[in-house]
Amino acid sequence: MIALMLFAVGVIAGFVDAIAGGGGLLTVPALFFGLGNGPANTKLVLGTNKGQGVFGTATSLQRFWQSPLLDRIRAIQSFPAALAGAAAGVEVAWHIPGKILAPLIIALLAGVAVFMVFQRPPVVTEPPRRRGLLLTIAVAFILAFYDGFFGPGTGTFLIIAYAYFWRDSLDAASANAKVVNFGSNLSAMITFAALGQIRWAMALPMAAGQVIGGYLGAHATIKAGRALVRPVVILVSIALIARLAWNLFAP
Repeated sequence: MIALMLFAVGVIAGFVDAIAGGGGLLTVPALFFGLGNGPANTKLVLGTNKGQGVFGTATSLQRFWQSPLLDRIRAIQSFPAALAGAAAGVEVAWHIPGKILAPLIIALLAGVAVFMVFQRPPVVTEPPRRRGLLLTIAVAFILAFYDGFFGPGTGTFLIIAYAYFWRDSLDAASANAKVVNFGSNLSAMITFAALGQIRWAMALPMAAGQVIGGYLGAHATIKAGRALVRPVVILVSIALIARLAWNLFAP
């Protein structure tokens, strides 16, 4: 029964994540439900989340790679930085005690929610800008570090960064974000696996759902474009705020 629930969450999360980021806002709570909410399980949840998430980002990236939305030069420049940043983020998270990491994750979730609700990506009507290699590497490394350390909201932050700094349209920003997302998920998965912090019995059913959802979400973004990305970003934000409010005020 839990495997079926994780599969269903994976489909939805993969679909949402491929469009606007934020899939981890669904998968992390689902994995806490499956593995237990205790601080001792925090690192196992984060590791298992990367074990399943890499399949969704790989699928959506493969679909975007076939479209003209993706900037291949930026992809080549940012991918190595994403690998390094995520590995560093996992190492930092590994050395933080679980009893400290658990409340820190709650605070980060709240911060992600507030940022996503009040910070709107601009409406882009001009061609994308060319930026220097240093900024490309810095954005990829910093957000991949965050992804390795925590994760939820990384895709949305990448979309916002690419829309502001590069003036990508939102559908192109979504496509380009998947390069860093895949690199950070792959690196974090390998690091967490080496530390023995992935429960594959939980990760694989969710990964199967991620493959389906990731493909469908990327396909929808290519077909519908920026008109789809913005409302999904806002809906993800509202849903997260509602969840956090329920957790805070429910008896």
